[in-house]
Amino acid sequence: MDNSLPPADELALVDRELARLDAHRSQLLARRAWLLRVLYAPAASTAPGPFPPAPGPRPTASGPRPTASGPRPPVADSTPRSAQNVLLTLGGTLLTIAAIAFTLVSWGSMGIGGRSVVLFVVTSAALAAPVALLRRSLVSTAESVAALGLVLMVLDAYALHRVALPEADGLGYTAVAAAVLAGAWTAYGSALSRLRIPLPVAVVAGQLPLPLGVLAAGGGPTVFAWAALVTAAADGAVILWTRPAAVRITAAVGATALGGWALLTGGWLSLTSPWSGAPLLLAAAALTLYVARRLPTLAVAASAVAGLAAVAAAGGLLRPAVPTDWTVPVYVLCGLALASVWRLSPAGDGAAEETGRRLPGGVRLGLAGAGGGVAALGVVWALPPVAVGLLGPMARTTEVWSGEHAGRALTSYPGTAVLVLAVAAAVLVAVPRLWARCGALALVWALLTALPVSLGLPYATTLTLQLLTTAAALGCAVRPGPMARGLRRPEPAEGRGTPEPEPSPAAPAAPAAPGAPWGAWAPSRPRPQAPATEPGTVLGWIAYAGGLASAVSAVALALDVREATFATLGALLVLLVGVAALGAGARRVVAACAAVLTATGLVVAVAAAGGFEDHWTALAVLLVPAATAAVGAKARPVALPVEITGAVVALPAFALAASRPAFLALALALGGVIAAATAVRPERRRFASWTAAVLFLLATWVRLAVWEVTTPEAYTLPVTVPALVVGFLRRRRDREASSWTAYGPGLAATLLPSLVAAWTDPEWPRPLALGVAALVVTLLGARFRLQALLVLGGSVLALDGLHELAPYVVQAVGALPRWLPPALAGLLLLAVGATYEQRLRDARRLRDRVARMR
Repeated sequence: MDNSLPPADELALVDRELARLDAHRSQLLARRAWLLRVLYAPAASTAPGPFPPAPGPRPTASGPRPTASGPRPPVADSTPRSAQNVLLTLGGTLLTIAAIAFTLVSWGSMGIGGRSVVLFVVTSAALAAPVALLRRSLVSTAESVAALGLVLMVLDAYALHRVALPEADGLGYTAVAAAVLAGAWTAYGSALSRLRIPLPVAVVAGQLPLPLGVLAAGGGPTVFAWAALVTAAADGAVILWTRPAAVRITAAVGATALGGWALLTGGWLSLTSPWSGAPLLLAAAALTLYVARRLPTLAVAASAVAGLAAVAAAGGLLRPAVPTDWTVPVYVLCGLALASVWRLSPAGDGAAEETGRRLPGGVRLGLAGAGGGVAALGVVWALPPVAVGLLGPMARTTEVWSGEHAGRALTSYPGTAVLVLAVAAAVLVAVPRLWARCGALALVWALLTALPVSLGLPYATTLTLQLLTTAAALGCAVRPGPMARGLRRPEPAEGRGTPEPEPSPAAPAAPAAPGAPWGAWAPSRPRPQAPATEPGTVLGWIAYAGGLASAVSAVALALDVREATFATLGALLVLLVGVAALGAGARRVVAACAAVLTATGLVVAVAAAGGFEDHWTALAVLLVPAATAAVGAKARPVALPVEITGAVVALPAFALAASRPAFLALALALGGVIAAATAVRPERRRFASWTAAVLFLLATWVRLAVWEVTTPEAYTLPVTVPALVVGFLRRRRDREASSWTAYGPGLAATLLPSLVAAWTDPEWPRPLALGVAALVVTLLGARFRLQALLVLGGSVLALDGLHELAPYVVQAVGALPRWLPPALAGLLLLAVGATYEQRLRDARRLRDRVARMR
């Protein structure tokens, strides 16, 4: 056989054609399904049920379109938002109001026979009319008339009580009437299944008989709660074994309200009368758990409620048998016992799998969540000792080294708080999840922090325990240890992280039905999987945060005793240096900075113990920046943070020396020396050199102020000369550098303060010297075409000359006739106006020349 194409190319062509035909067939099938839905939508709209009919096409002006099977059937009057429904609702409401008014107002003017006839005729007609209306598919009209009939039945019951049974108890009669009406409405709604009102109304009436009957019989809160629970159980049966959505929703609302009342009553009774509340709570838990197993959508919430009820019942029975301090631990143990239900996993041997089938995953999750929630509340109850142990030493009311906390123990709390923390930590350790191990680590730290407060330990023991806690936490931060072992990495949620297969190029995705969103046609793309969290990193940061918090608390507690202060600061300095040397990443940096602050505290403590004055203490504190500069030259990974921390430490040193200006100048000069020594290193040269220059300048200014020098040039020339030298060197390296960048700051530092001083100086030497200097600067700017020198020098020269000529100008103006200055001003304006174009060109030419300067 002779083919025009090679076999491989022809095969690819055939595959493409088949794919195109498959896509076209899929499109035609989707269109056919849409057409069938449009054609059969009117017939489905008249079908009974709680769900609204599918939307159909809009009717056209030509009337209903014929279909393949014949003409379209007539549309029933059940459109939910039509004007007809509004009219029917208003009519039914008015008839109901009229019936109520007739019963309450006009009832007494008729005899017993007339009353009976009227009630029987009107009620019978209202209940029988929907039968005929439904046969003609007038559903909305039937609903309105049926609602009127239901209201009339309530009025009949009221009228019967007023006429025939006036001596009957109101609550008892209402309970019986509600039961009768509920049964009658249930039968009526079942017979006329297309009506949606009777059955939900029957459910509402069914909520009343038992509770009202208990109240009529004089039952107490316990009996009333049992009646509410039985009614809620009946509502649960309705939810499980009926189909109409409106009936199920109404029953769910009633079950929630009455069941919640029963649970609240049971919880209150478990605190006041445990043996009365426990059966109620257990019965409610059993019913709720049964509903959770039958309704998977409510499994988690319903089983959580059941779990809370069971814990409340068990804890209420055990609470009277233990001391008061053990009340919360008892509830925590009950909650943990309930949370162990989660271990009943459907994985393992056959028995375990059978247990897993009897207890679905949603039920296990809800029960475990309820138990875990109770345990979490117990942990919250145990947190006050932790807060006192951590923050108590910081609430100082006396001076340092006064022994405020050394002579007494901190506020005592029940020892069972520590027990709750220990049990919760032990339970979380057994859970192979990252969040559980993190919580266990935090609880262990909280346990060690709360232990001195709960047991009332003495000062030395408390301080030692805090230092040990700090050491253990920082050690865990460096090496997480066994806490991070055996953890399961977080798995992606179902449907996430797993790439979906890409559609084949030969088989494009089938188009969606008309009216569907465009996104439905696009093939799904694989979602990127989030990177798993490293367990050691998270655990390390939690331990690190706890260690730093304990360190701060230990320092605050150690400030009570001098020897304890030195011992604590020294121990913390060793620990932090160890973490900075052995750790990694950000924890290493934070430890190095904390070590600098600890060393600063140690230096201040030594100065305070030696009785140093503030200015001597300031000089001693400068040893820390000097040490950080030396360390930064070798400790490359933490050099910059350590040096920045040392520079920050120098600021309070300068503040301490501010009371003695001479020592402040010395401290600033020493700071400049340290910065200059740091500037020797190439990577620090730029910033450290400027810092050194600023510190030396400030030291010079302070020394001049001590010498009572008031001449501004003495303060500005030390800035101007180095700045001009630096600018000159920069211009030599970079000819394109602007003169404003090179010389502007240096010149402005001297010229502008001198100009201000010259305007307030009555003598002539300063203005003369300033004018000469400004003239030299202006000439240099014109000679070397430097814009900054020309503008600054010329401006200062003009203002200085104006200052010198101002008295003579004022004197001359005062000697002239008063009409002469305005006249001269007018002539000047006329001259400028006459030569405006030329002056404008001259100004532009001058601007361009100045702009071409560097």
